[in-house]
Amino acid sequence: MRIAGRITDWLETHWVTPAYSGWLIAGLSVFFFIAATNTLSGWLYVISGMGLALLAIAAILPEQNLRQLLVHRVPVHPVSAGEQLMVELLLENRSNQPKVLLQVQDCLPSSLGKPVTRAIESIPAHSRHHWIYCQPTQHRGVYHWQTVQLRTAAPLGLFWCRRAKDVKATAIVYPIVLPLTQCPLIDEMGRDASLLFNSDRRAQISTEGLTRSLRPYRWGDPTRLVHWRTSARYGELRVRELEVFTGGQELIIGLDSDSSWNSLDAANHADHFEQAVIAAASLYFYACQRNLSVKLWTSRTGLIQGNQVVLQALAEIHTGEEAVDTLPSRPLVWLTQNPDSLNTLLSGSRWILWTGSRQATQSQLKANTQTTLQSRRSPGIIVNPNQPLQLQLQNPPRSL
Repeated sequence: MRIAGRITDWLETHWVTPAYSGWLIAGLSVFFFIAATNTLSGWLYVISGMGLALLAIAAILPEQNLRQLLVHRVPVHPVSAGEQLMVELLLENRSNQPKVLLQVQDCLPSSLGKPVTRAIESIPAHSRHHWIYCQPTQHRGVYHWQTVQLRTAAPLGLFWCRRAKDVKATAIVYPIVLPLTQCPLIDEMGRDASLLFNSDRRAQISTEGLTRSLRPYRWGDPTRLVHWRTSARYGELRVRELEVFTGGQELIIGLDSDSSWNSLDAANHADHFEQAVIAAASLYFYACQRNLSVKLWTSRTGLIQGNQVVLQALAEIHTGEEAVDTLPSRPLVWLTQNPDSLNTLLSGSRWILWTGSRQATQSQLKANTQTTLQSRRSPGIIVNPNQPLQLQLQNPPRSL
């Protein structure tokens, strides 16, 4: 059966393959030809010849129906995991005849979903047909595919003809970004004077600098920031808001991508590394909302910055990557599944650890004195697989 299927598939993609009705007419034509040979009846020869002529015409027309038919693809816009990709194809008929009864199939990668098929009744001559469909996504990643298959049996429906068109497509599915209302782990790092030399507090106690805007006076505002000329114009006190200059070391979020992560913690539990990717994206954008100078570090990309750059890097990241860059020698937020890697963190760092249950993790850390001392000096979060990740990221870090 497999060999017969391969032969049929090869005939359909390189020439034509008979449909059920085609096999039926071919069988009847052979039957009438044999009967005419035995009886020497002319009308049987005529019926047999008409059947064979009909088959010959039906075998030529489907391939001609697919000629001068071009396929174009509109770039696919990135989405986040759980959202739907909008895929748009343009079928252009450059011939002088309409193309009828077409079956179009966009061959998606198996990791993204099953191939999507659309039936098109007619494409007029020298015109275009727009086909837009939405493909649901479940997992982050960068997906590539290029094959669009055109299939038809028109106009007689006796033979199938299929041709493949190479139309490259790239779809980027970003990881989910959790909406964090608070994150003490990032807030503590942002308040560290060793990370931000010129913070918002220094701007508040200063009297010189670029004025960003003027706002009404609020109770507790220093009088040295009152803009008296504008206040006299409006008849109420107006206070200057100075530009915030952030310098010094950046807040770094590091993802341990060069080590091997366990695929699943237990049944019905989310993948540890996928949770770490979601956590990295959520912490990065939370820090951006707090106007912190934040960067992401992975073993393959090194230090990177920028919303789209970070999201694309997290979309295509995977475990066991080849280490291209070394871990920065600065305090950072370290996301890992390896408790021993906490030994390499500098004082002032924070960490998030994935290793099964919390009790097992604590016993594993306490078995290593050096790791325990480091974890006490640098507090962090041990992820519990039985609790939502969003709530755990909003909890304050703790030392063991």
